[in-house]
Amino acid sequence: MTLAARVVVGRGPLTVDVALEVADGEVLAVLGPNGAGKSTLLRVLAGLLPPDGGRVVVDGATWDDVAGRVHLPAHRRPLGMVFQDHLLFPHLSVLDNVAFGPRTRGAPKSAARRAAAAWLERVGIAGLGDRRPGQLSGGQAQRAALARALVGDPALLLLDEPLSALDARTRLAVRAELRRHLADFAGSTVLVTHDPVDAMALADRVVVVEDGAVVQAGAPAEVARHPRTDYVARLVGLSLLPGTAEGLTVRLDGGGVVTVAEPAQGPVLVAVRPESVALYPSRPEGSPRNAWPAVVAGATPHGSTVRCELDGEVPLLADVTATAFAELGLAPGSRVWAVVKASEVAVYAR
Repeated sequence: MTLAARVVVGRGPLTVDVALEVADGEVLAVLGPNGAGKSTLLRVLAGLLPPDGGRVVVDGATWDDVAGRVHLPAHRRPLGMVFQDHLLFPHLSVLDNVAFGPRTRGAPKSAARRAAAAWLERVGIAGLGDRRPGQLSGGQAQRAALARALVGDPALLLLDEPLSALDARTRLAVRAELRRHLADFAGSTVLVTHDPVDAMALADRVVVVEDGAVVQAGAPAEVARHPRTDYVARLVGLSLLPGTAEGLTVRLDGGGVVTVAEPAQGPVLVAVRPESVALYPSRPEGSPRNAWPAVVAGATPHGSTVRCELDGEVPLLADVTATAFAELGLAPGSRVWAVVKASEVAVYAR
């Protein structure tokens, strides 16, 4: 394991106590609601917050050990970090922002700028190196932030909600690009997010944190299939459908066709949130872009909603209100039509 950590931090009434292990080349997503302790965990790993207990070991080197009174400051940790709001230096050019890390570690200016230029090319913004961050779009700025994090070949990469500030269309493109770079990254990656699509698209494993403690861990698909808390059920109950995209059409590997709002090409995963699926007793009038016959295979109450498991050519999960469930007379074995707007379908490369 590149990263082996147990982090204990007291924050008023909340005590964060989380243990993590992340292997070389592995991406671990940490999911959880606001106030669960995700950002506190990330700040400890980054060296920005000393823990109250536990240890952080990376590549055999101890970064934190409370019992041994070891705390390696942030600037001495071989890590890269991408923040939600980029946090690029506004007075530096994009090139010098990316070169900043190597320069602080003693690299000559020319070497640092060559390395930075190479990374700007890798993330697709080679022609923007002389601009200031304020002249970049959100997607361009996040690409620059990623280049800055990776230019020093860190042992650990920390991603703090890296896509949440982007608009929907830019998010799709940057998510696909980030997935490609993470696949090539040799170190460990910890991704903090509240978005299950980001976790499903980018992570090899998921850890769910609630009230400062891990409540569930495992492969993304396994966590989605077998949620252990109501929060997890609502958060990661995505339907993930592999297929091949041809423009605005995705032909699913298991049969069936899905219409999407943004064009794509090649092997993809289609993600549909349960709350985006509407159920009807018969095919709706007009011509909805996505409408499939299905059978209710199971139904599980979650507070004021009922999660329906649908079997058919396009297997889905659907959340309906308890009132709608009763009014439609739904039960296991009921035949329904499932309808999803194309704009509610997320697509990313696989």
